This record gives sequence, structure tokens and C-alpha cells, in this order.
Amino acid sequence: MTETKPIPNEIPHLLVHEQADNVGVVVVEGLTAGTEMLCCITHDNSTFRLTAKHDVPIGHKIALADLKAGDTATKYGEDIGKIIADIGQGEHVHTHNCKTKRW
Repeated sequence: MTETKPIPNEIPHLLVHEQADNVGVVVVEGLTAGTEMLCCITHDNSTFRLTAKHDVPIGHKIALADLKAGDTATKYGEDIGKIIADIGQGEHVHTHNCKTKRW
């Protein structure tokens, strides 16, 4: 991820909690495929850009890098689940391709 400068008054589309996270959370309504998102890493307030590959609802996750089946999804610097189907960078991460390891 290459750091970028936001345009004045531009709001982030995606929040990432830690540098080591591989998913971020959509924080705007109506995110559509093809949107060049402003992404903010809240731990150090750095920003980068990433293109959304799918329409993604607010509160859902997007992959920050290509993820393979068997990989661990990381959010808040913590293991939040197992990737069960390959996910490309910028694609929607949800129950169809990521499952909890609890069950």
C-alpha cells in the first residue's frame, strides 16, 4: 500500500485499524464497484487508495490484498476468521468467502 494524501474535506470510504490488517471496513453508504476509495489506517492516521471491485454495503469488509482459501482474515490486528474462497484485492469479504474459526 502506497501512502497518499487525501483531497481537502474528503472523507474515507474504508477504515483499517492496524498496518498488519488484510481487511478494512466500508464506512460509507452506497459504495459501488469501480470507486477509488480513500482508505485510512486509524492506528497511525495514514491513508492509501484502493479500487472497490464490488458494490459493498456499509459495515462490510473489503480485502486489502489478494487472499487465498486457508488464509487468516486479520482486523484490529487480530484473527477474525478463515478465508474459504479466494478473494482478490478490493473484493467484498463476507460470509460467502470468510468464516469464523469458532465452529
